[in-house]
Amino acid sequence: AGQAAGAEREYREVTIADPYIELHTGPGRGFPVFFVAERGDQIELVKRRTEWFKVRVARGEEGWVHFEQLQTTLNPDGEEFDLPALGFSDYAARRWEVGALYGDYGGANIITAYASRSFTPNLSGEVSVSEALGRFSDSTMATVDIVHLMYPDWRASPYFTLGAGVINTEPKATLVATVDRTDSLAQAGAGVRVYLTRRFVFRAEYKAHVVFTSRDDNEEVREWKAGFSFFF
Repeated sequence: AGQAAGAEREYREVTIADPYIELHTGPGRGFPVFFVAERGDQIELVKRRTEWFKVRVARGEEGWVHFEQLQTTLNPDGEEFDLPALGFSDYAARRWEVGALYGDYGGANIITAYASRSFTPNLSGEVSVSEALGRFSDSTMATVDIVHLMYPDWRASPYFTLGAGVINTEPKATLVATVDRTDSLAQAGAGVRVYLTRRFVFRAEYKAHVVFTSRDDNEEVREWKAGFSFFF
């Protein structure tokens, strides 16, 4: 559990077999390269964050290397080093996640695409866009949520969400003039997340929405949906 929560695992020392590897200042291609280690140099694999390894070279410099540049590294005995596959500890250390959900929004079919950024193992921020296709009208929603994951070191964990956004409704057939088509909304929900394998997560949730119309009759809508996400 502690290993999954911290997502820092000690690895062994290996020897570079490629002509060189590039060390970045952070775990991403957008971070600048500040050091190049050459073939034959020994490096220590310190920890992993999804597809990036933090390494330490003999001179003491530490930087991040993409796993593709480590696929031909060698153990001290000269045998090829078998890089560990992505696993649950990588999920616990995730920073970004994108996914899609499908379900029911007050009797209409709804599909949601979202992106999430983790701030702590328990807390993350989420931005989503949804399209609800109903019998009499279609709605488009954009929302921002705070998500609290109860047990980030469990493969299956409940979570709670709280957020707000806007909804735009387009009637398919209008008998009277519709003035109020864009409204603000608030939402609260609960769900469960299940780590499946490698990069994939299953998610199912329920949300209660309150749509604040310009009239005095605010609308309450219930939503059920489930889907899959991809983390990195």
